[in-house]
Amino acid sequence: MKVSVIRAIRMSRRGRKGRNISGILLLDKPAGITSNTALQIVKRLFDACKAGHTGSLDPLATGVLPLCFGEATKFSQFLLDADKRYQATFKLGVITDSGDADGKVLETRAVPEISDSKLESVLEKYRGEISQIPSMFSALKVNGQPLYKLARQGIEIERKSRQVTIHELAVLERHQDKVTVDVHCTKGTYVRTLAEDIGLELGCGAHVVELRRLAAGPYTVDEAVSMEQLEALAEDKAQLDAKLQPVSSAVQDWPQVELTEVTASYIRQGQPVQIANAPTTGWVSIFSESDDPNEEFIGVGEVTDDGRIAPRRLVVTN
Repeated sequence: MKVSVIRAIRMSRRGRKGRNISGILLLDKPAGITSNTALQIVKRLFDACKAGHTGSLDPLATGVLPLCFGEATKFSQFLLDADKRYQATFKLGVITDSGDADGKVLETRAVPEISDSKLESVLEKYRGEISQIPSMFSALKVNGQPLYKLARQGIEIERKSRQVTIHELAVLERHQDKVTVDVHCTKGTYVRTLAEDIGLELGCGAHVVELRRLAAGPYTVDEAVSMEQLEALAEDKAQLDAKLQPVSSAVQDWPQVELTEVTASYIRQGQPVQIANAPTTGWVSIFSESDDPNEEFIGVGEVTDDGRIAPRRLVVTN
């Protein structure tokens, strides 16, 4: 893994162009590395000229991390904005400066007897729309600087609270001083902050010791491939490319509209078009009637006030 990281960084510094490929790789990120490091390793394995990830996972965390290549990077924001699902294990009675096991222990407290009903009543307070103050050890940027870099320098700055929504929060398992929960939430939810807040509410404090992302937008971890699987295919680019999801999969749960080739040509020129039986509001994914599967997905559009579909982000095909 360390050798792969060094190679990735070296290649990045050289500014090598790489292959012009497009698609989405669902990586099962391993623990111990940042999302950006994972991206650089995979980008090097694919020899891709353009790639980006869709939101950071902490080094401690594992699970599905969609990586966008080429034209798919145009749609990464939609995945960043999508809901997420996590399985997290909280250790009660220990408070760390980072809110997870990678941090420095600040305080150890006795864990009181906590009945199932007591735990459920506390969890209920964190379902629905809640307010969170981002951790100083988060990747949130202030003036272009990630908070965690400031935290490592011993600098703490005031953070504004933000509203997030916890769609589901359920206990999966309890064992002595550990509680494993299922969390389905909106973007920007900090599970470590959730652990800290619930721990304080229980009177003993808590931090995250395990975190696995089970779903990101339309993707689940069952579809993801491991770093080891990718490294085993490093010499066979065709097999690596076969692991890529199509660009359109980023918006696979959106309403779809299909255009004739003539109408599609107008959209590609940036002109809004009228489409029969199309949705009357919101965003849509746009496909053409082309016989070429690579030409079918055009991009995404938005319904205008007059009912037409206006192009917003379009793919460029070879």
